[in-house]
Amino acid sequence: MNLLFVRHGKDSDQHRGGWSQLDLLPEGKREAEELADYLVRYKEDYHFTKMITSDLKRAETTATILAETLQLPLKKESALRETNNGDLAGMLNSEADQKFPRLYFRSLAMDEHYPNGESPREFYQRIKTWFQRFLQENDDSDETQIVVTHGGVINIIYHLVNQIEWTNKSNLFHVKHCSISLLNTKTLVFEVENQTDFLEEK
Repeated sequence: MNLLFVRHGKDSDQHRGGWSQLDLLPEGKREAEELADYLVRYKEDYHFTKMITSDLKRAETTATILAETLQLPLKKESALRETNNGDLAGMLNSEADQKFPRLYFRSLAMDEHYPNGESPREFYQRIKTWFQRFLQENDDSDETQIVVTHGGVINIIYHLVNQIEWTNKSNLFHVKHCSISLLNTKTLVFEVENQTDFLEEK
């Protein structure tokens, strides 16, 4: 089986992400449409069969654009959400800096929770558990499934696949908006990493 990981299109950098339910910016929707056009051209090469998406709005909108263009069934999966940043989700950066000064994902200790959110270790374990279960359930599949999710999620999977220790201070694999990364689950090798050359510069 192959997994084509897609990071959602561009969202607001004026707000905190995490479990924010803010939608894509117009630029992010354009990126998703350009990615959809690209994948349609290579649909037969990849043999796409289905799609899974995080149920956060920015990922779901990206996935819906792709699924409608590719005519694929789409399943929502809450385990694929970005880190749960609790009270900060969707908050303006200026407000977050005032209410929670110097509180960022990278500033947390591994077992320190966001207010009413999760810790980096819990985030890592959630993604690891989903990934291992998904591989077991699809072990004999020859499909190529598209997984639309978030930069932090793909970063953790990159570390898992390459057997590199992950912490919230890790920054080894910076994932671009609407990039694609193709994982061969038989060899556990990323055959495509962070590709965005199909996006038009505007």
